[in-house]
Amino acid sequence: MDGTASGNSCQGVSEVLGRVGDKWTIQVVVALRHAPQHFNAIKRHVSGISQQMLTRTLKALERDGMVERTVHPHTPPRVEYALTPLGHSLAYSVKQLAKWATAHQKIIEDNRLQYDARANYE
Repeated sequence: MDGTASGNSCQGVSEVLGRVGDKWTIQVVVALRHAPQHFNAIKRHVSGISQQMLTRTLKALERDGMVERTVHPHTPPRVEYALTPLGHSLAYSVKQLAKWATAHQKIIEDNRLQYDARANYE
């Protein structure tokens, strides 16, 4: 494997991790993990997200194939968002990461306190 192929691979992985590691992406995926939702329901679930940021996040997730957008022919049209199988696999991984964070939160908190005490002492 030459340096160019490796560089492209790293860039691709970095790009994907940037998308799935984004705080808005994670919260939107969590909001959709059990059932499809309408835009305003997602917005209520994702605390602090602006309408513009939610629109961008949903479009990016749709483009990446993690979210499917369905327009129901009503007046006015009703739009629903749902996770695709790829999106559900991300939701599973996010759930595992959340379990890890919960299990290790106290240890990390203690480590931070010890680090800060050393840093303030030096």
